[in-house]
Amino acid sequence: LQLVESGGNLVQPGGSLRLSCAASGSTLDDYAIGWSRQAPGKEREGLSCISSTDGTTYADSVKGRFTISRDDAKNTVYLQMNRLKPEDTAIYYCAARPFQCQLTPSLYDYWGQGTQVTVSS
Repeated sequence: LQLVESGGNLVQPGGSLRLSCAASGSTLDDYAIGWSRQAPGKEREGLSCISSTDGTTYADSVKGRFTISRDDAKNTVYLQMNRLKPEDTAIYYCAARPFQCQLTPSLYDYWGQGTQVTVSS
């Protein structure tokens, strides 16, 4: 399973972005997909996850602002990010693990290369 993130960009505070995580080499039917981020000098932080049965989980830091979704026909998972703040600036990663969600990044088996999100005026 290979994962490729896209959609990162420079955006002003209060703006929105949609990140995509496209999978190849396998379907995502049996995987939970999580999004995490890592800012310079900080540990990787789990943000959100969608399970193989479409259950979702969010970290408190993004709850109400970020929405995760999946399109199995396109083998892609999305992270819609609204009301972005400067502290959301980081490299954002998607990752896969079997079936059930976890927010802890170390519990994931497959990782993408990341996409940069910068929130600044």
